[in-house]
Amino acid sequence: MIKRYNKLIRDRILEIIKAAGEKPYWRVLGRKEYTKEIKKKILEEAKELIEVKKKEEIINEIVDIQELIDVLVSELGLTKSEIQKQQKIKNKKRGGFKKKLFLIKTEK
Repeated sequence: MIKRYNKLIRDRILEIIKAAGEKPYWRVLGRKEYTKEIKKKILEEAKELIEVKKKEEIINEIVDIQELIDVLVSELGLTKSEIQKQQKIKNKKRGGFKKKLFLIKTEK
């Protein structure tokens, strides 16, 4: 039986697949494609985060998202201080999300 994935995987997944008696087919991504796949993987993990309910599952999804963001920041040559600086600017200009505000609609 063939299972198709066509997605970015963690570094040890090939070992795990082989240990389970399956034969993986894989390739190494180029930089541009790698960056694109990281972004897609963040979206995949965020969708999974929406679905989970238990604390441990929530933590696991947040860990995946955080790791992917860290890799993306590194891959793009950014620094955490650059990100934090921009976060402070954006929070000052537009605010954060602490007030739990949910916009329903606007009228003119």
